[in-house]
Amino acid sequence: MTRPGQIVLRDIIKRHGAVTALHGINLEIPAGEFFALLGPSGSGKTTTLRIIAGLEQPTEGRVLVDGADVTNSEPGDRDVAMVFQSYALYPHMTVFQNIAFPLRMVATPKAEIDASVRDAAEKVHIAHLLDRKPGQLSGGQQQRCALARAIVRKPRLFLLDEPLSNLDAKLRLETRGELKKLQRSLGVTAVYVTHDQEEAMTVADRMAVFMEGRIAQVGTPDDVFQRPATIDVAAFLGSPPMNLLEAQIEGHEISFGGQRLHFDRDLGVARAAIAGIRPSALKFGDAGLAGRVDLIEQLGEATIVNVLVGDKAVRVRSERRPPVSEGQDVKLSFEPRDLHLFDASTRSRV
Repeated sequence: MTRPGQIVLRDIIKRHGAVTALHGINLEIPAGEFFALLGPSGSGKTTTLRIIAGLEQPTEGRVLVDGADVTNSEPGDRDVAMVFQSYALYPHMTVFQNIAFPLRMVATPKAEIDASVRDAAEKVHIAHLLDRKPGQLSGGQQQRCALARAIVRKPRLFLLDEPLSNLDAKLRLETRGELKKLQRSLGVTAVYVTHDQEEAMTVADRMAVFMEGRIAQVGTPDDVFQRPATIDVAAFLGSPPMNLLEAQIEGHEISFGGQRLHFDRDLGVARAAIAGIRPSALKFGDAGLAGRVDLIEQLGEATIVNVLVGDKAVRVRSERRPPVSEGQDVKLSFEPRDLHLFDASTRSRV
């Protein structure tokens, strides 16, 4: 017997006229998991969420929830709750009335509504605001009200579409941690759409990285960050993202940026490749890639140094201000284990 809240997407295709928004999405999300759909704007993540919710119909493919085919079911029959980027609160209603609205729609007894609303409000720390109208709330408080309204029915699926994007940086940081705790305490399956990689990596148990209507990679945040499956995923994740340099591989040898490295394993026939190195894996030293410091960016807790290696800008991230200056000739070293290799033609990890 399946646990409540399992989601399976099978061969989901979505077309808008001549434009294909989703190219055969296959995904399985176990019950109780906090799963993020991550990708740049227009990559298909929100369309996928809306298909799970029943707000859009796939052109082809099936949506299964707990083994039942819900592809053609109405949103109200799927037992889902959604939180949108715009909180969609009723301005003429109090916070209490906004949270109670889903329960009133299904004729829940008054005493039960009262207890459920107060419980949901407690969970998101707005029990003291129940008599206020949305216009009297801060952005963060409005967002908590929208969350309380979503969880008050105890749905089996909790769907969130960029729910923190209207909050300031400090509040986003606080709220995303609370969101994760809330999901764990409810034990509900959560699907979370975001373009913010830091957000996805903080809250998600696993994530799918979307690129141009396709899933490029699925895994834990650590898996995806440490072993990106494609050049596109490598270029998207990280702050700053991975440095990517043209390379040549043949047998046990790889050459790039004027360097030649020997590998223990055979990399196969001679071919063009892309070598990737995270900015935090590069160190200034006496040997390595030769370059010239172009720009130093001071970020408070970290320093980003832009180094020109040939005509390619390479970024170095250091927790301390490194002893280099703009215009200085430098050498960049790294550990072989920190090198990522991708085939230049397939764009996939070697």
